[in-house]
Amino acid sequence: MILQDKVVVVSGVGPGLGRSIVLRAARAGADVVLAARTQSRLDEVAKEVADLGRRALTVRTDIGDEASAAALVDTALAEFGHVDALVNNAFGMPPMTNLADVDFDAIRAAFDVTLFGGLRLTRLFTPALAASKGAVVMINSSVIRHTRQPYGPYKITKAALLAASQSLATELGPQGIRVNTVVPGWIWADTLQWYFDYLAKKREVPAQQLYDETAATLDLRRLPEPDEIADAAVFLASPMARSITGQTLDVDCGEFHQ
Repeated sequence: MILQDKVVVVSGVGPGLGRSIVLRAARAGADVVLAARTQSRLDEVAKEVADLGRRALTVRTDIGDEASAAALVDTALAEFGHVDALVNNAFGMPPMTNLADVDFDAIRAAFDVTLFGGLRLTRLFTPALAASKGAVVMINSSVIRHTRQPYGPYKITKAALLAASQSLATELGPQGIRVNTVVPGWIWADTLQWYFDYLAKKREVPAQQLYDETAATLDLRRLPEPDEIADAAVFLASPMARSITGQTLDVDCGEFHQ
């Protein structure tokens, strides 16, 4: 119960990692504010939080819009009176193509969510987090660890988020706010399972073969699951990480070494 009676705000709540972060925070004792653009997804996860005996507040939010993001902050504080942690999980996916060919407007749209959305929420929640000596956790991606094609557009948006996170740690540290980053690798959940099934059909091999081939490149010989990544976010949001800031924690079963 390392988040007992804390209030945690999670952006980008959907059926995957966002849901896992919310539920792992609730299991750790937190009440949770859920933010996303799709109300039906928020309602589904909120019910699961309630089943765990914790309070869930859903706020339909477009983090790319200043007024919408500000309303999230006002609603959270009106309901709970304080906020102890912000987990920026929302991101915009740019086109998967080479930088030499990508449409710049498409990259700008991804920056608006991944970088400026996360920065906007952090700025708006700063007074509340300063009051609670709280924490910000940025969810990044192992795309920052490699230069494989065609991940260039995705990498530059996530690399910018990492740079912002490190600078925020320095800027906000004197107010008692910690800012850290979780860097997931592969995430063995619905989207990746669908993708492996798709590739397996193209290659006419069992999907398990693709899993085994991928896992063979990782130190632990398996792919991380959403709850394992969520646990890292919960740890960094908790008082157990009270002296940790400006750091990145890779959760990738040993794919990359830092």
